[in-house]
Amino acid sequence: FGALAVVAALTFPPAAVLPAAAWACVMVFFRDPPRRPDEPDALLSPADGKVVEVSPVAADSMLGVEGVRIGIFMSLLDVHVNRSPLAGTVERVTHSPGGHLDARSGAASERNESTAILLRCRWAGRSYPVLVRQIAGLIARRIVTDLRVGQQLAAAERIGMVKFGSRVELWAPTELAGELTVSVGQKVRAGRSVLARPPAGDRQEAAT
Repeated sequence: FGALAVVAALTFPPAAVLPAAAWACVMVFFRDPPRRPDEPDALLSPADGKVVEVSPVAADSMLGVEGVRIGIFMSLLDVHVNRSPLAGTVERVTHSPGGHLDARSGAASERNESTAILLRCRWAGRSYPVLVRQIAGLIARRIVTDLRVGQQLAAAERIGMVKFGSRVELWAPTELAGELTVSVGQKVRAGRSVLARPPAGDRQEAAT
């Protein structure tokens, strides 16, 4: 679009308006600002957007233990790059075909196309599963996951994107997410916003 806008501007300036606008939109959609976590040992948001769900998960869920699920809706105006919520190792990456319902609905979590990234994270000398789900939506149907099994990730490291918005979920065990710091309706930023922390008592024990 950028090259087309330049050519149009040189040959017929009024014709450059639409290509220039399209190029500007693409630049906004694919922007990738640097993110450095203030609390790398806390559970960070894996996506920019608005929290649309906070709910418990059972031990027989895909996480494998009791915990919490935090759903984040990414609009067209949000940064689309997804980031690791915690330092860890990629244990499994699973793509599941499905529908393309509105990503803001709870049904999208169960029925839409998705990619599940299972991380194995260590905290206070113990190992825990942490799951990030990239979920396609009504418009956004292109999930990109740039990971391999066994890959080591730092907190807030890039893990992929869902092009042009949609939904990303963080699933975490109670031991890591006993103290929630967000609620439905809150805006969050990938790699910066803290979604949850281990219970205060466990943090004090780990520090000693």
